[in-house]
Amino acid sequence: MKNKKVDNQTINDNEGFTDGEGYPSCEGTPCDNVTEGEESSTATMSEPAEQAAEEAPANDFEREAAEWRDKYIRLQAEFDNFRKRTLREKMDLVQSGGADVLKSMLSVLDDIYRAMDASQKSDDITSLREGEKLVAQKFCDALRQKGVTEIEAQDKEFDSDLHEAVARFAAGEDMRGKVIDVVQRGYMLGEKVLRYAKVVVGE
Repeated sequence: MKNKKVDNQTINDNEGFTDGEGYPSCEGTPCDNVTEGEESSTATMSEPAEQAAEEAPANDFEREAAEWRDKYIRLQAEFDNFRKRTLREKMDLVQSGGADVLKSMLSVLDDIYRAMDASQKSDDITSLREGEKLVAQKFCDALRQKGVTEIEAQDKEFDSDLHEAVARFAAGEDMRGKVIDVVQRGYMLGEKVLRYAKVVVGE
């Protein structure tokens, strides 16, 4: 009888853990909590993993965009510095070049002043003319050293790239289309025309 009670007690204790067919049942038991906990734990672990997988490419794109933006800003700053430096060097070159030309002209100006003083103190016309020629020659030499040359025009074929016709006169068949007189001399700086020669053309 005692053993039977024990068996009955055992059976009674397991009543809540069996179904009608004698198999264990989890309804109303801690098994429900275990199963639900496992399912919720699985769902909780899978959602952050999916979010991390979705956010990873976005973070890569943002980082790459930030790198390109930084490169663009640096390149723009370098180009702006290069532009300012080039402009400053160009201005310095123009100013130094102009100063060099003016400096070479000062000696010619000194000779002009000497010729003016000599013309006031002397009546020798021949020597004064010789002095004027020397000053003019010195001035031409100074210009030639800077690359300035005179445009040849007298008795040359008229060239619209070098000459500017201010008048036309009948000069015979031999001088047709040629320069018969130079009204104003022209000059070139290297291969560039500084001033066109104003000429009279025969026709």
